[in-house]
Amino acid sequence: MKLKLTLTAAFVATLALAACGSSDDSPVQVPPITVVTNPATLVSKDTVVGTGAEAAVGKKISVNYAGYLYDSSKPDNKGANFETSKEPVEFPLASGSLIEGWVQGIPGMKVGGKRTLSIPSSLAYGANGKGVIPANAGLVFDIELVGVK
Repeated sequence: MKLKLTLTAAFVATLALAACGSSDDSPVQVPPITVVTNPATLVSKDTVVGTGAEAAVGKKISVNYAGYLYDSSKPDNKGANFETSKEPVEFPLASGSLIEGWVQGIPGMKVGGKRTLSIPSSLAYGANGKGVIPANAGLVFDIELVGVK
């Protein structure tokens, strides 16, 4: 008798729970995740402040760097790595020889400093892209300034 009462109570509870469920059996609509591949503006963040000579437009500088496609769904917005220097690269810090995001984002760094630049496509390779960099792609660079002449 006690077993029948327990089974009956369990059956009634199951029916009650089933009756409380939603009458709408359609799946829950989850909004799609929008991945931003282009930052709105140039963002510069020093991770290490250097103490040596200061980079300025017109000076020749040496840097180590790693470049990533901008991806808002990734930590630090660093998507696929498309290039990393194996040794310091030397060049004049000037418009026409570099992407404009570097020309605007590197000045003020001091030797020994490290900076992360998030660069909109308008200050990188724009609508054309370049090599493995697609059109209209924002970029993220980790830059270490190793020399200024």
